[in-house]
Amino acid sequence: MTGAGTNRSLDWPEGGPVVVLVEPQLGENIGSAVRAMGNFGLTRLRIVNPREGWPNPKAVTFASGADRILDEAEIFPDLRSAIADLNFIAAATARERGMQKSVIGADQFAREAAGRIAGGERVGLLIGRERTGLYTEEVSLADVILTLPVNPAFASLNLGMAVAVIAYEWFKLASGGALPFQPPDRYAVADKADLLAFFDHVEHELEAALFFRSPQKKPVTIRNIRNIFHRVGLTRQDIATLHGMVTALVEGRGLREARTAARLGREIGKEKSGQEDERGGGNEDGNGGERS
Repeated sequence: MTGAGTNRSLDWPEGGPVVVLVEPQLGENIGSAVRAMGNFGLTRLRIVNPREGWPNPKAVTFASGADRILDEAEIFPDLRSAIADLNFIAAATARERGMQKSVIGADQFAREAAGRIAGGERVGLLIGRERTGLYTEEVSLADVILTLPVNPAFASLNLGMAVAVIAYEWFKLASGGALPFQPPDRYAVADKADLLAFFDHVEHELEAALFFRSPQKKPVTIRNIRNIFHRVGLTRQDIATLHGMVTALVEGRGLREARTAARLGREIGKEKSGQEDERGGGNEDGNGGERS
């Protein structure tokens, strides 16, 4: 999925948890996280003490057009000031911290956040540094720990990936899982009359092609063929296409047979012509001998 799916005429979703990036190191990673936020309907970003300062041109590049989030991002000198007005916070980490806190997944966080936001609370998601993640003291400021079912032998996610997975669960819940598009429903489903006419057509041509070699097995074979097409859920357009395919195969066979017959006819004609030439040559030799 690329920028080809972007429609800038549509309104952005509002609300959702606040994403708090704690001391991110690279503008590229901030931009990737912002892009993931834009993909999945999160618009409020807070950045705590970014290492490379702010604004960051590399963040703009990697955000790939999610400029609104960057333009409205808030910068804080420390974590405490960044979360002071929040009511509920989840700290994202891949490591066990030895704390008596509830550990939840991204889907459970989405449900918890949705319920609290509906009740008027402000919810935040803490995501730490690329190299070390959140410090244990920072995790202690959160209400719950959020983690993902990743490969324990390689549990390192960069900022963009972590935000994308969590934001995806949020937006799936908030949007009711609605997909952005469905295949167009352009053609009506074939009725039984259409289907029966096609069965007559294909079975007739199969009979002509000597497909049914065993009279005893023919009824079972016909039932199997019909059941194949019943399982597909054919439209009228599908039926029309199938009729055309069978007709083309039959006509193609006829053309091949005609070409073969014509070729054989030419070969026989050449043979006859050669034989006549041989006979004619013999008479000339004989006549010539007589004349000498």
